Amino acid sequence: MDRPNLAVAVVGLLAVVAATLPAPSWQFFDLFLPAGPSHRSSGGGFGKWVLMNHEEYVEKKSLYAMKAAGDIGGKTIDASLSAAEEAKVTWVVDPKGTPGDTTFTTIAAALEKVPEGNTKRVILDLKPGAEFREKLLLNITKPYITFKSDPANPAVIAWNDMAATRGKDGKPVGTVGSTTVAVESDYFMAYGVVFKNDAPLAKPGAEGGQAVALRLFGTKAAIYNCTIDGGQDTLYDHKGLHYIKDSLIMGSVDFIFGFGRSLYEGCTIVSVTKEVSVLTAQQRTKTIEGAIESGFSFKNCSIKGQGQIYLGRAWGDSSRVVYSYTDMSKEVVPIGWDGWNIAKPESSGIYYGEFKCTGPGSDAKKRVGWALDLTADQAKPFIGTHYIYGDSWILPPPDGKSAASTSTASKSTASAIPRNSTAPATATESNSTAPATPSNSTAPVTASNSTAPATASSSNPPATKSYSGPPATPSASSTPAKASR
Repeated sequence: MDRPNLAVAVVGLLAVVAATLPAPSWQFFDLFLPAGPSHRSSGGGFGKWVLMNHEEYVEKKSLYAMKAAGDIGGKTIDASLSAAEEAKVTWVVDPKGTPGDTTFTTIAAALEKVPEGNTKRVILDLKPGAEFREKLLLNITKPYITFKSDPANPAVIAWNDMAATRGKDGKPVGTVGSTTVAVESDYFMAYGVVFKNDAPLAKPGAEGGQAVALRLFGTKAAIYNCTIDGGQDTLYDHKGLHYIKDSLIMGSVDFIFGFGRSLYEGCTIVSVTKEVSVLTAQQRTKTIEGAIESGFSFKNCSIKGQGQIYLGRAWGDSSRVVYSYTDMSKEVVPIGWDGWNIAKPESSGIYYGEFKCTGPGSDAKKRVGWALDLTADQAKPFIGTHYIYGDSWILPPPDGKSAASTSTASKSTASAIPRNSTAPATATESNSTAPATPSNSTAPVTASNSTAPATASSSNPPATKSYSGPPATPSASSTPAKASR
């Protein structure tokens, strides 16, 4: 059931009070932060966590460079991906077309035609401007699938399930089951497509209001010039290596969330609620050592919208999110971050950092005390495609051209785009700088492209999230009502 309106009002009031508080004192947190321009001392577990992030970058960069030079014969693109690209085929999907061997009227029909154990790049050329009312699951046995349309007149894939929607068994489908397009296969690519969950925008705290537009569970997925449009839980960055380039992402609460290791470059991120918004809920509940592989990095992005915007909150005690060279509008609250249910975020392993961000919402000196104003060395692991080992798998968009000339125009108008708009963002070619190891996703799974809820293979995600009311005091946790996923 919906939270009372009074609770919503209290949340907004607390966030306003928190935003007016003076910059947090560093005295208590000195025990945990490394020496440097932004931090006072060197001891403690948090200093170790910061150091480990840099060491992991140095070690992995050398390791993958060596593999590229030797183990795969000096080629930067892994062998299986190269073979798939050389054998690529293009199929047309047009709702008003005539079905044939390589022409289809639905995306589901085209996906059904892709053989299990697929070894070639299959480009589904979606009719520009067409709307596909479909709920899709790209099965793990069908890698190398591309959804391609026209960024100036994109195809739209839309569905309207929410977590509270009843499935065929009469039970709520949950967060995972609400997804419009679920990608469990590896090497997925999308270009110039709108992924939309157009369920009604849930009120903050509404029971079962989660509505996922896109879920990425496979690894080595690249998204260019796309729009990912929804409300609560828009993009489930579930698991794997992901590259999201020059795309528009719209939502309200926790609308980029999950356990992925992902780089968002040149993206426009828009809050669509007039109340309190949270951009990220990055999930890591392992030990510091065990969690090093996961985290979200945002580079050269733009944050805007309405209401009060938090950069993220911790879905787990080792949650990691970094923003670099990102323009932040005035709606970003000064304290920036929320520890969610983590009692001692300053010592849990949480890693929230910013580097050379701009805009009225970017003042790192006002952030909550356990957030990092990164040095150049600390930021280095996160600000290139080396963060996701990109040289072995990131390829240019399927049209083979750069759209850099139109990227600026898209970003400048993103704030005016209403929720559930079909207007796309635009993309440029990737600029990868570090290799990665090949993926090994060979376990067979039965393909499914029906309207049944999409479920994750080899994972155990929560079914839904429930809210338990706003925090009691205006502190670093003064974000929307707490949620347990």
